Amino acid sequence: MPRINLLPWREAQRKERKLKFMVAMGGAAVCACVVTGAVYLLYNGMIDAQESRNEMLQAQIKVLDRQIEEINDLEQTKRQFIARMQIIEKLQGSRPEVVHLFDQIVKTLPDGVYLTSVTQSGDHLKFSGVAQSSTRVSAFMRNIDGSQWMKNPTLEVIQSAPGAFGSSFTLDAEQAAGDGDPGGPGGRIMANAR
Repeated sequence: MPRINLLPWREAQRKERKLKFMVAMGGAAVCACVVTGAVYLLYNGMIDAQESRNEMLQAQIKVLDRQIEEINDLEQTKRQFIARMQIIEKLQGSRPEVVHLFDQIVKTLPDGVYLTSVTQSGDHLKFSGVAQSSTRVSAFMRNIDGSQWMKNPTLEVIQSAPGAFGSSFTLDAEQAAGDGDPGGPGGRIMANAR
């Protein structure tokens, strides 16, 4: 005899499908939560790693800034030392010039001319003195003009006082850069001085 199912099978099938759908929805929700949590943890880890890298970079930047300041200080100190060395070299180079200059003053001074003062301001020389006559002052100026260490003599004042020894004068000249090689006149003066 055939069996006839008179139970509402469609209703049971619907309930079964609904239950499967609910289980699937619950599984999908759990998977979505797990994936969301994993993505959240992954991004937080990446952000923490980047922040630690940023902090390390900031610390390295501070170290480099200190090193740059030290380098700048060292460069400034180096420039100061170089400037001092140049001044010292200039002074060392000009040391013999004073000797040559005084030697030339003595050599250019003709008989009958006496200097009362010699002043120097940079390359400018000022001679004050007394001469027996104005021709002796002219000879002094010619000797200065022919000198290696002095040039451009200019007479400022010449006065003759009645009853005095002669004429008082003031003249200006410029210091010339002398030839320091041993074959030049400066070398001969140094050789004669020995």
